[in-house]
Amino acid sequence: MTYPTEGHPALLRGGDVIIVGGGLVGLATGAALSARGAEVTIVADHNAGEASRAAAGMLAPSVERSDGPAHTFAVAARDLYPSYVEALAEVTGIVVPLNRDGILELVFDERRADATRADVFALGGRWLSASELKSLEPAISPSAVGAFHFPDDGAVDNVALLRVLREMVEASSTVSIIHDRVMSIDLENERPWVVLESGRTMIGTKLVIAAGAWSPAIEGLPRPIPIEPVRGQMMSLGSAPIHHVTYAGDGYVVPRSSAHCVVGSTMEHVGFAPGTTPEGLRTLSETAERIAPALASARPLEKWSGLRPVTPDLLPIMGPDPDYPMLLYACGHSRNGILLGPLTGECVAALASGETPALDLSPFSVERFAGSRVTVK
Repeated sequence: MTYPTEGHPALLRGGDVIIVGGGLVGLATGAALSARGAEVTIVADHNAGEASRAAAGMLAPSVERSDGPAHTFAVAARDLYPSYVEALAEVTGIVVPLNRDGILELVFDERRADATRADVFALGGRWLSASELKSLEPAISPSAVGAFHFPDDGAVDNVALLRVLREMVEASSTVSIIHDRVMSIDLENERPWVVLESGRTMIGTKLVIAAGAWSPAIEGLPRPIPIEPVRGQMMSLGSAPIHHVTYAGDGYVVPRSSAHCVVGSTMEHVGFAPGTTPEGLRTLSETAERIAPALASARPLEKWSGLRPVTPDLLPIMGPDPDYPMLLYACGHSRNGILLGPLTGECVAALASGETPALDLSPFSVERFAGSRVTVK
């Protein structure tokens, strides 16, 4: 492949770190690097169905449970949020809404409650009887025999978080955002080369792949990365009869204000097909009514979908490539991109800066997927 030479107008200096992806993970990584004084270029291309903006913002490691190091990382990510949004407010003057009232997981079968009670208690949860649940949330469905309450979980307004992070990154003197698409990368030089759809080429010192479901499409990756787009349909309703984030089976209701809630979500293997369907919206309406019957008459506000970047084990791919340490992965966060985003950014920024991350990223290495290598182009 022929590249422009030094001084050519098509050759861009990417700085210390080039980040591919302008979602929450990319922005959080850029912000963390900026705080370290690094020169950063974020390549942010808009794709229909981007997951960060489409999410409900849940911080729910106790409900969407993992094991071992993955659970440790998820809990640490949740517990970072109060100080994280406080730090954002100190810099920008904008407070990102954060709900730490806990999450309710409704139980409709006493036998299930008995079978999972010990596991829930180990996660810091507590059992609420039907009467205790009614006292806490009068609008919850009377069909629930009780609920598990996880007091440390909650939700963040992910749309506000993205807006504030982007404003902060754009105001940084060490971060540049380029609206372009990365077509290919070349790792066979001393520094990584990044070829853009516009025909320009960038050179950086480190390269971070944080392009969500679109990460595997980048040509020149040294190995396949098993990330599949999985569509999640969502809707918002003009009512919020409950105050806690509440799960029921595979669906949930997230109150965003006293008169507004978000309902989610489907899991559909439909490739890169955004949009909603009558069947999906009907499922969401049934979920909302099952959780709080009063939502059956709530006014629909919006409907949308997002494409989650899902890996085979539902865990993210983070850390350096084993053969090309200049390349760092920060993608494949599956259903937990909002939860894990800020901590991912901090840890990947530490790696890119030659520091030891606060948490061990080796359990999330791309090496756990023993796929065939591909030739770097």
